[in-house]
Amino acid sequence: MFLHELKINDTQQKGYPFEVFAVQEILKQEGRLPFTAPVTFLSGDNGTGKSTILEAIAVAYGINPEGGSQNFNFETFASHSSLHENVRLIRKGTLPKTKFFLRSETYYNVASEIEELSGYEMTPFGSYGGQSLHERSHGEGLLAIIENRFGGDSFYLLDEPEAGLSTSRQFSLLEQMHRLVKTGSQLIIATHSPIIMAYPNAQIYQFSEAGLEELPLEETLAFKESKVFYDDHKRLLHYLLE
Repeated sequence: MFLHELKINDTQQKGYPFEVFAVQEILKQEGRLPFTAPVTFLSGDNGTGKSTILEAIAVAYGINPEGGSQNFNFETFASHSSLHENVRLIRKGTLPKTKFFLRSETYYNVASEIEELSGYEMTPFGSYGGQSLHERSHGEGLLAIIENRFGGDSFYLLDEPEAGLSTSRQFSLLEQMHRLVKTGSQLIIATHSPIIMAYPNAQIYQFSEAGLEELPLEETLAFKESKVFYDDHKRLLHYLLE
């Protein structure tokens, strides 16, 4: 286990990012967010601050805020928050072999950086499946990075990876997650997908009107809302569209 706990210092600062819902809820828990499983999910509605938390972990851990590994130094636009300056990462065990932050909203930027870096390699795109990521769909490219670049004894942050994935490709992501867990890696994932959150024995944190809760899959809003739709989608559509 590489990251044991996130600690946010209560600085009494106002405004963004300190008034973000997720930050406020963690501060109510003495500023602590423990990670006790190889896979941890951050769940909750849009705007609750899941991505803000992931980004702060990435930057505090020395990873490029737009995505990529600790060796990526590009910057398209400096939009990341200052939260990383007020967090402490409590780590246990050996250092990870590599660290990688893969976020859906900046996937294009990461793919472009890989394109440029591959131009200097003897075997272009060798670590990413042997083909330009710009010649693949968003979902295919994302999985190519995970399948070819992600390995054991490493640390990975994924921000809404389901955004580019069909249902069947989300199943493929589950298989890749299991490969990584079996080889000693740790993943922290912000997601809306109950399929991805179904990974066995994962830790799920939900940010909602009830606050910050650690829940089983079946009690999350993502699962409950999906179940309502699939159990009787005609009834739900009638209610929504009447």
